[in-house]
Amino acid sequence: MAVIKNIGRYCPMNDKGFILSDANQNKIQPEFQTVIEEVIKSYQIHLGTNLHSIYIRGSIPRGLGIYGVSDLDTIAITQMKPSELDLQWTKEVEGRINAQFSCISGVEYSFYHIEEIMETTSFSIIPFMIKTISICVYGEDLSPQLPEYKADTFLGNVHLSKLKEQIELAREDLVDNDDLDDIKDCCVWIMKIIVRAGLALVIEEENLYTRDLFPAYMVFAKHYPEKALEMNKALLYAINPISNVEELLYYLNDFGEWMITESKKWLQVHNPSNAKNYI
Repeated sequence: MAVIKNIGRYCPMNDKGFILSDANQNKIQPEFQTVIEEVIKSYQIHLGTNLHSIYIRGSIPRGLGIYGVSDLDTIAITQMKPSELDLQWTKEVEGRINAQFSCISGVEYSFYHIEEIMETTSFSIIPFMIKTISICVYGEDLSPQLPEYKADTFLGNVHLSKLKEQIELAREDLVDNDDLDDIKDCCVWIMKIIVRAGLALVIEEENLYTRDLFPAYMVFAKHYPEKALEMNKALLYAINPISNVEELLYYLNDFGEWMITESKKWLQVHNPSNAKNYI
């Protein structure tokens, strides 16, 4: 069982307050290089000329990968829309790589059309992650062409405007679900959302941003000490997902509802018109 550790950091920022990426090819630990090369090869084989570029995002390109614990999250930018591509190979390849490489807990393949990435008139999470927590490991790096972001109420809105919808979706997915793996996947997904939403509640006061769970939890606990234990449980569920549906629903109906209420209060102050991507 994984234990909560003081791992992660806040995103660096320049003198104008824009978030800087701290991901770098040289920060990738040697033990992850072979599996990354295998992933690149599989994208090349199956996408061919439709492959524009490949990115690794998250902890591994930031030098924070933990052997056997970290996921290898990958993004492929394609010349054609993913809906027009044959991607049936993905599940089989993910399973093969997961079985072959013990250095990662799992690999994720994802596909986005280049036009979708370069459409930046409104916020989209994938361009944001390419800009701030990813490295290009194949093809043309699009990050210099993407907009810059600040740790401000705009990002807070991104995390909080859909929180109620996401928690309700998690509850719907859990009810009458007897697929233990699916339950655990849902647990990880919604708990990460809750922890990051905790940071969003205080992003204006702190002027800090991170996708890393522990520092997000710590800054929330600083401002909401009376709710620190409940948020600590979300952090624990995120790294040690459970399959007890009753326990998860109880948590979402209790602390999840509190988070929804707090997010509504925050949005009434910072986004009263409920604009989807306000600036």
